[in-house]
Amino acid sequence: MSLRSATARWFELLTSREELGAALDCLARTRSVELQAYSRAESRLPLGDLKRVLDEFESLARRFRPWWPAALPRTVDAEHALLEAPQAALVKLRTWATSAEPVVAELEALALERTEIETLERLAAIAGPSLPRLDRMASAGPVLASRIYVLPPGTPALSLPPALITQLWTPGPGRETYLLAVGPGEDMGELDAALAARKVHRVAIPAELPQDPDELRANLQQRRAALDTRESSARAALARLDAEHDVPAALGEMALAAWVVTHVPELPVTEHFAWITGWCSARDDCGLRAALDQQGLHYLLRMTDAPAGTVAPSVLRNPRWARPFETMTGMMGVPAAGDADPSLLVAILAPLMFGFMFGDVAQGAIVALAGFFLSKHMPALRLLLPGGLVAIVFGFAFGSVFAREDVVPAFWLHPLSQPLPVLAVALGFGVVTLVLGLALDALQYSWRGQLRHWLLCDAGLLVAYLGLVGAAIDLRALWLLPLGIAWSLAGAALAHPAARIAAVGRSAGEFMERLLQLGVNTVSFVRVGAFALAHAGLCSAIVGMAEAAGPGYWPILIIGNAAIIALEGLVVSIQTTRLVLFEFFIRFLTARGRPFEPLTPPPASLPGGTP
Repeated sequence: MSLRSATARWFELLTSREELGAALDCLARTRSVELQAYSRAESRLPLGDLKRVLDEFESLARRFRPWWPAALPRTVDAEHALLEAPQAALVKLRTWATSAEPVVAELEALALERTEIETLERLAAIAGPSLPRLDRMASAGPVLASRIYVLPPGTPALSLPPALITQLWTPGPGRETYLLAVGPGEDMGELDAALAARKVHRVAIPAELPQDPDELRANLQQRRAALDTRESSARAALARLDAEHDVPAALGEMALAAWVVTHVPELPVTEHFAWITGWCSARDDCGLRAALDQQGLHYLLRMTDAPAGTVAPSVLRNPRWARPFETMTGMMGVPAAGDADPSLLVAILAPLMFGFMFGDVAQGAIVALAGFFLSKHMPALRLLLPGGLVAIVFGFAFGSVFAREDVVPAFWLHPLSQPLPVLAVALGFGVVTLVLGLALDALQYSWRGQLRHWLLCDAGLLVAYLGLVGAAIDLRALWLLPLGIAWSLAGAALAHPAARIAAVGRSAGEFMERLLQLGVNTVSFVRVGAFALAHAGLCSAIVGMAEAAGPGYWPILIIGNAAIIALEGLVVSIQTTRLVLFEFFIRFLTARGRPFEPLTPPPASLPGGTP
């Protein structure tokens, strides 16, 4: 656990070419490795061949993806031919496609016919006895023509040729409209063109429909049953082809090939060996060795200095309880080597700010529970858990439970009764936060071996700021202000002996600007106390409305608390984030680092599957 950001370590792994796939799979499952090729070897992993295989595979996928079964996850072992296996899988899929094309075409035709039958069934149910005889419409011609259209909801009014006889049925608002039309073939052709431009579906009327309308539904049901039988037979034939050509395993092989092309660089290889290089986020190689040994692989592994010209990615190593707050650090970028990682401090400061502004025992418990359960679906909401827990603590301090202040005694004070201490504590909290930011800046200079520069150029600002804020407690502290000014100007003169006058003038301007910024930033923290008062005011208003509602007391109290949790929870979260990013981080965080992007394990399958 350290405030200093770390960098990943360079590793080099030599393995046999045959075990390359298994080694890559092992490294990916540790989630602690980022690959980066670095070698002057003449031969490299021929990813171009794999890319060509995948391009041909994609052309097959565009046609057959909906009809493929689920892929079988490919286990990468020492005997797996990482480069040759996808080519063999593609041959299987090509052979399958040749045999499956007629079956797939039949299934597509059956699906279209089923859609037409189901549409006619819905129309018959809606129209009832008023539905014209569909057998006559199907046999219309050659002078007359007939059509059935399905108009989607919201279709604009149609301008129909006057020679057509039409009838409309609409099941209800927001539903599709059925249009039946009969008329001269020439006019019907114009209607076809107009409706096709609006993407209106035309229903094909099957032949040999019964004359009796009462028998129509039974006939349509028989046709649908016959379609079910034909479809079951076709799907069984397709399943036999899948098994015959081992399609699930072939698809799993292609998924693995796609992962290799996407995540693995062109690693140097020879006829017998492969060289894997990159970055490891762990402090040592114990985890990598354990994973490789578990699979019984043969390898040589070492961690060494990174090659010249490479930039090591930054790694944040924080305790488990502080890791969710790395999200806030990442909003400004990644700390570079030698920079401070503020996640540990943010894990303390952010919940304190949130809880102070949202102090209520019951409301805090609800927020904490929401953070606990919702974080599984939205990891960013994990930050609500510590914020809610601290809100419970401040709820006891303010004596607020479910917006009421008469359930438990206030261990500190009621905000509305004593607003000035609330604002003063918020202001003091801001001073501590800003001083921490300035201290982290000094620490960074020390890590880089530039502490003398900080002492000469920046230490005077800290002294002057402490003098200003200390004067609020004891006016004698105000003497630190001129001391800080003199310190800053003298330091600038010593740091730039060749141009002292210019350096002193520049330092004076920068000093005044930065001191003014610190003053404004300090006042910004008053909003922490202001939101605590606003929260208490809203709670008081909700309780007053509930008590005035008589029998509606509990509904008003529950709805009011729900509104406070939703509204205040959002506003307080935004304010906490704003203060951390724009008041605290700007004091020291430069975010010049490169993020660590670990190699992820290969997917179990490709998108798609039999419909």
